[in-house]
Amino acid sequence: MGVGQMDCRNWDEDLYRDAILQERETVARTVFRTAFAPNPSPNPNSDHIVAVSSDGAIASYSISSCLELGCGISRAQNWLVAEPQFLVQGHDGPAYDVKFYDDSLLLSCGDDGRIRGWNWKEILDSDVSMQGDKMKPVLDLVNPQHKGPWGALSPIPENNAIAVDSQNGSIYAAAGDSCAYCWDMEKGVVKMVLKGHSDYLHCIVSCSLSNQVRFSSVLLLTPIEHCENLMLNYTRLVLDVILSVSCFFLIFSILILSIQFKMTFSC
Repeated sequence: MGVGQMDCRNWDEDLYRDAILQERETVARTVFRTAFAPNPSPNPNSDHIVAVSSDGAIASYSISSCLELGCGISRAQNWLVAEPQFLVQGHDGPAYDVKFYDDSLLLSCGDDGRIRGWNWKEILDSDVSMQGDKMKPVLDLVNPQHKGPWGALSPIPENNAIAVDSQNGSIYAAAGDSCAYCWDMEKGVVKMVLKGHSDYLHCIVSCSLSNQVRFSSVLLLTPIEHCENLMLNYTRLVLDVILSVSCFFLIFSILILSIQFKMTFSC
């Protein structure tokens, strides 16, 4: 029942509120990210594009089907009626990013702090164009919560962007708690936490050739060194500090001994 069809003799406050919110979301819906889907056929040109939007939906569109609707000024209104071939409510709240992992897994992240994976082949082979909530994700990762005083847990930080490193079996997530989380795809656990900013992260990029990860916040861009050398560099830093302290005490001891020697020689 829409807003215009409401009967004052049978007033439903919850229904009226939901209709208003739905109308506002429809008018103000925002697409945050799109990605070209891998093409299983020998043709290198992809025919599908996947979009994630502010209502948490993940939609797949066929480019060829959209082009059949026509283009140009005379038929420009046809673009407004393009329907997705597949649609699923992937997240509670806005969905911010979408990526493909090894051409078989569709990954999405959003404001609920989750990274969800969907079987892309199952989506292509689906006979039902509008899946709704029927399809379940094959992967569901949730950002960790930080423990505060008296055991209180912080809210789950949102995921603003994700990056894929299929060679090392990793997924990187830029989260709202100023941390970048590295997830192990096989075990489904966080294997590394990268820090370097005081504000939320909104972008992350993984370069598998140089084995580097770069992420940025609202202030500046931070390059991160080779992932495999992070612990090695930390160990070297600790050793340098220990050596510096040892050298200080050695020089201090030599100075004390020289003073004592001079006092003994003068006596």
